[in-house]
Amino acid sequence: MITLYEHPLSPYAQKVKIALREKGVPFEVAMPEGIGAGSTGGAFAEAAPRREVPALIDGDVSLFDSTIILEYIEDKWPEPSLFPADPAARAKCRIIEDVMDTHFEAISWGLGELHHFKRGDEATRAKIEQNAARQIAAFMDWLSGQLGEADWFSGDAFGWGDLSVAPYLNGISGFGYTPEKGSALEAWLVRVNARDSVREAAGQARASITGMQAVSAAVEAGIFRRHYRDHRLEWMIRSGGMEIVRDGIERNTIRFTDHWDN
Repeated sequence: MITLYEHPLSPYAQKVKIALREKGVPFEVAMPEGIGAGSTGGAFAEAAPRREVPALIDGDVSLFDSTIILEYIEDKWPEPSLFPADPAARAKCRIIEDVMDTHFEAISWGLGELHHFKRGDEATRAKIEQNAARQIAAFMDWLSGQLGEADWFSGDAFGWGDLSVAPYLNGISGFGYTPEKGSALEAWLVRVNARDSVREAAGQARASITGMQAVSAAVEAGIFRRHYRDHRLEWMIRSGGMEIVRDGIERNTIRFTDHWDN
């Protein structure tokens, strides 16, 4: 049995769960103990040296990074394929995944800092929210262009491109951002959420949001630290949240991981 270490709110983990369910591969999920508190260990820590979900263990194989895990799944269980046959279309799916995993994820993460963890004062939050709204609108336009007149981002069938977008649009909708009414992108979101694999992952994510208030209190108490790195850190600073970063450093409520530590 495959073990997937995850958190329901992680879009990276959701991608993997969707892929496994689409291929009919049985797996069990586990949430790492002590994640975010600097006390993770065991098989998860061995599989994921940066202590980030998802991590997948398949017998003697231990993997981290959602894209690498997806590639492993596609290689080991090639049918049904998550990729279109055309090389250019396959490259397009990879581009969509990279954009969503880096640029778009940073916005979603930042909005979580504002809405769930109440970072910054009122003026700072308003400035960041304004920047986020403008950027989300631009990404929605870009996604609409990528979708075009097709039913799926992956072409004629659901696949890699679609599972790379769905967790992020579902997540951002919780902050009030949705595709334009009557648009092809809105119709796609309805269509993709009708799939069992996506609906299950989204439902688990929504259920876990109820626990965010307790996590927020743990952050304020210094028990749990938010993980800032790479695109998340850059986005927060460039969108007007430098004071949020400084405050988090001073109060030790944020952490940075740039090498193999906890």
